[in-house]
Amino acid sequence: MLTEKGPLLPQEKLLIVYFIAVLLFFAVFAIVVVVAFQRRKNKFLKERYEAEKRYQRELANSQIEIQEQTLKNIAWELHDNVGQLLSVANIQLNVLMNSAPDTYHAQIKETKGVVQETVQEIRSLSKVLNNDVVLKNGLLKSLQVELDRFNRLDYLNASLKISGDIVPLSSASEIIVFRILQEFLSNVIKHAKASKLFVHLDYKEKTLEITAEDDGVGFDTSYKTDSSGMETMHSRAALLNAEFSIISEIGKGTRLSIKYPYKSI
Repeated sequence: MLTEKGPLLPQEKLLIVYFIAVLLFFAVFAIVVVVAFQRRKNKFLKERYEAEKRYQRELANSQIEIQEQTLKNIAWELHDNVGQLLSVANIQLNVLMNSAPDTYHAQIKETKGVVQETVQEIRSLSKVLNNDVVLKNGLLKSLQVELDRFNRLDYLNASLKISGDIVPLSSASEIIVFRILQEFLSNVIKHAKASKLFVHLDYKEKTLEITAEDDGVGFDTSYKTDSSGMETMHSRAALLNAEFSIISEIGKGTRLSIKYPYKSI
């Protein structure tokens, strides 16, 4: 015959309490271990990400330093060697002018004019390639020199607009911003087949917002090319912690946008 179980004894109640306490202890311990492990994992991932970011930044800095030194060397070669050779050629044309028959004087004068214009353009080009000269002249003047050169050579109609109260940038920032714009302008001249180019620097309270746009043939931004110019502009913008974008559509020109927070480097 079955009988109902009587009430729990004190010892049994105590045993159950101990058992529940042990389970709670292990549950809390497991939770603490998991949370601690997750925090440590997150910390490790964050440190690894920051280390990778520092590495990429140092790598980009090194690449840009090499590029700047290369541009400086090219500028020296243009100014000192090519410029001098053309100056010598101009002197020889003067000597030839004195000894040549009058019928050739017009042609010699025309050639002298071409040589003199070439010397002027080489000197102008060497200024915007040499970072020391860019640093001396500053961002705005260097940019104006570049646009004036395009207008003088009749590549296209280039204009510059400055809005807001001008905020002085660090030397490193000015060089990087100028090189981004210079790369974009170079691509416009080489590929865009544009007739107009407009650059706008808008100095706002916390950021410098830059736009540069042409009315050229445009291109498909989804199409990946082997061109390093785009990557260079992106990496330079990343060094500034700046927002960077290029919008283009075939037949509708290209627009570059940079939003640079002051004092980022």
